[in-house]
Amino acid sequence: MRARSLLDSFNYAFDGVVYTLKTQRNMRLHFLATALILLASLIFKLTKLEILILFLVIAFVIVTEMINTAIEVAVDLVTQEIHPLAAIAKNVAAGAVLVASTVAVIIGYMIFFPKLDPLIPMVIVSLQKSPIYLSMIAITFTVVFTIAGKALTKTGRPVQGGMPSGHTALAAASATAIFFLTRQSLVTALALFLLFLVAESRIENKIHTPGEVLVGGLLGFLTTTLIFQLLLR
Repeated sequence: MRARSLLDSFNYAFDGVVYTLKTQRNMRLHFLATALILLASLIFKLTKLEILILFLVIAFVIVTEMINTAIEVAVDLVTQEIHPLAAIAKNVAAGAVLVASTVAVIIGYMIFFPKLDPLIPMVIVSLQKSPIYLSMIAITFTVVFTIAGKALTKTGRPVQGGMPSGHTALAAASATAIFFLTRQSLVTALALFLLFLVAESRIENKIHTPGEVLVGGLLGFLTTTLIFQLLLR
């Protein structure tokens, strides 16, 4: 009877872990991070003490996440209404997870950074010479500048309408990147033709004015040109 009771206790405990994994996105992220961290510990050949510290930190974060989930469920069981005390209970529990996660990040940084530090310059140099890296940087800056422009002019939405045209900016950035990467007139001409089709469709569908399309095209062209001129040397 005692063995069965002990077995039931283990089953209930595992049910709690499984429930948290199924219902809490953060818990799934914690487990994914755990797998990656343990893999990194093998790659960088951490000492036994460092691995022990990592296990303690990982357990600390996962336990606080489970306690947070338990408190949320208990509060919802007591009341379904929006009550200030219920909000405080949930916020404090979430704060505990935040503190645990912050401490985990700091400890992880202190353990892994000395091992990554010698590799960082080599990685940066290799990335700077990578066409994919340059293209992604150019497109990212184009997106950021486009959203900033729409926010400053208070026009349109992040992905539709407004000054400047985001679709045209991205198409122009892509065409410019293709020119720098290939230096082939035929390929560049095809990219420019696609850019023209994108710009024309934005105007024809009355999503953008010709001025917004023109500014978007210039934004994509100038941003990508600047990135490639600065980094592709």
